[in-house]
Amino acid sequence: MHNDKNKLEFALKTLFLLFDSLNLRMLNSYGGKYLETPNFNRLAKKSIQFNNHYVGSMPCMPARRDMHSGRLSFLHRSWGPLEPFDNSFPEILRKSKIYSHLITDHYHYFEDGGATYHNRFNSWNFIRGQESDPWKAMVQPPLEKFREKFHKSQLDLKNRESGYYRYAVNSEFIKEEKDFPSVKCFNSALDFLQTNKNADEWFLQLETFDPHEPFFAPKRFREKFKTNYRGPRLDWPQYDKVKEADDEVAELKANYLALVGLCDYLLGTILDYFDEHNLWDNTALILTTDHGFMLGEHDWWAKNRMPMYNEIAHIPLFIHHPEYKQYDGETRNTVTQNIDLMPTFLSINNLTIPKEVKGKSLLDILDKDSDLYSALYGYWGGGINITDGNYTYFHYPDAFDQISLDKYQYTLMPTHMRQFFSHEELRTIKIHEPFSFTKKIPVMKINRIQRKTDEGFKILEDTKSALYNILEDPGQLSPILDQNLINKYKEKMINLIKENDPPKELLYNYFNI
Repeated sequence: MHNDKNKLEFALKTLFLLFDSLNLRMLNSYGGKYLETPNFNRLAKKSIQFNNHYVGSMPCMPARRDMHSGRLSFLHRSWGPLEPFDNSFPEILRKSKIYSHLITDHYHYFEDGGATYHNRFNSWNFIRGQESDPWKAMVQPPLEKFREKFHKSQLDLKNRESGYYRYAVNSEFIKEEKDFPSVKCFNSALDFLQTNKNADEWFLQLETFDPHEPFFAPKRFREKFKTNYRGPRLDWPQYDKVKEADDEVAELKANYLALVGLCDYLLGTILDYFDEHNLWDNTALILTTDHGFMLGEHDWWAKNRMPMYNEIAHIPLFIHHPEYKQYDGETRNTVTQNIDLMPTFLSINNLTIPKEVKGKSLLDILDKDSDLYSALYGYWGGGINITDGNYTYFHYPDAFDQISLDKYQYTLMPTHMRQFFSHEELRTIKIHEPFSFTKKIPVMKINRIQRKTDEGFKILEDTKSALYNILEDPGQLSPILDQNLINKYKEKMINLIKENDPPKELLYNYFNI
């Protein structure tokens, strides 16, 4: 811990900057050479950079539940809202008289599977128009124009509910740079800072969907990256194996780079404000993302369907804290993950960390690296993964079957991503005794009812257990066959799972124990 002599004599402010699908390997300070990221470089010099930061639960809303609650969610349920028994850091801040505000264009907060998150803050500002956000009401949109405008792989013009349909409609209303949702988010944040720069005890979460797909950026960022592609707009990769022609692959990657360039520019507007108003002396600044994104590595696009390679799981984290500014520009190699954010935010504000929290306050390692930890991460119903910064181990049961693997969800909030649990699912409800983290509250145990014929079902692939030495093999290309070493990491994984009080059937399903 830090010395008391360095303790500030005033209440801190905190800005938490959260991107979506930001690839660590795009950033120069992490060795990225794909584009110039001067403002991320600026931040690296004004903060401590964490070199072994990892995801927890995947993807978007499970990751945010981890951030709110300080514990993993994927062992018990899939995508869903915050639960009534969850500890939520902005709610704890709010009840402790520390004002919390959310600025976001992340529309998943406003679907059935995310609708309890934003209400934990004192106030929030939702910016419309990203991806599949049901924003603009065009009853008869120009479908023929859309057919000419967009690549055939991202057209679904017969279904008003499809993401491709809604994106096509939304894009009709995003003409100039000022219209882009992420630009509006950062302008709103600058307004917040200007209004509240002289106030103490506030927490601002500035969150943008970018650089999440579709990779749509203002022209001045896109024109920096040249390709030979000459077809209609192609900025939304499939969650699938790479099947595109070379020029299409290059186009998708260029559009992603352009969006990262926009993110870098927008970050610069915040850093400029910090410089101009000397907020570095009284404001903590934390920046990370929810997960990364596959851009053709291992012959895959996107996330969710393939093993959780480091392109997805290994993510950036920067922390500037005025009490530790003597360490600005340094790095830390301790293994951390997104469940550590919640106790860190509470520690910044000298608040007690609830006993249910499994994450660790990162203030404890700002002075120096601690002993290496291990991070457990994964998808509900998918493989389970562990890393200690030296090795990663992906574990799938023999004869993996994602339909039958996790037969039950445990929840008091029976919603999926965009809809309630089905009547068929709800008819299976049984009351289950409390888990250690549900505050003596029983939960519903609900049968997983899913079929390969269900709309939107995407089968997991490449589901074989594998161990990698990520120091010697950072691309995770050559699995290690040493059974003794595999058993060592499997045992580590089992112990970590047990610490999280899993459903009784999980260890049997995954490990036959």
